[in-house]
Amino acid sequence: MVTPTGRERKMGDDEIIVSKTNLKGHITYANDVFLKIADYTIEEAMDQPHSLVRHPDMPRCVFKLLWDYIQDGKEIFAYVVNLAKNGDHYWVFAHVTPSFDKKGNVVGYHSNRRKPTQSAVDAISGVYKTLITEENKHKNRKDGMQAGFNLLVKILEEKGITYDELVLSL
Repeated sequence: MVTPTGRERKMGDDEIIVSKTNLKGHITYANDVFLKIADYTIEEAMDQPHSLVRHPDMPRCVFKLLWDYIQDGKEIFAYVVNLAKNGDHYWVFAHVTPSFDKKGNVVGYHSNRRKPTQSAVDAISGVYKTLITEENKHKNRKDGMQAGFNLLVKILEEKGITYDELVLSL
């Protein structure tokens, strides 16, 4: 388990992180930018769960939403805080899509990540802290994730917007 350092790494304005996974979320491709910012070698990253870079401050319920979207064959955009191998963190604006075979079956997932704006990170950080607080109120991680998801749905309903509208408005 990697311990967060509290130090932030920043992507370059023109950098794009690219990774691909199989249906179980195990890395099948990682570009040089991914490897550099996450501080892994290709050998360390290949065939590992993409959660290899999951930061503990990232709400599990957002990943539930992400998986719900992509397993349903839809794309999703999300702000994500990730964890490098040495414990530094880095924020990304992720676009995750299913990959399809010629028959239209989902065969894996593809993600491109760009540098987010600081204003978007500032805005989403508050939402994520609220969701993490809710998730952590529950001893059972699955119950916590569901409680966080329910709270996210409530927040969106109160604002009268969808998740996509929230993310794309930041």
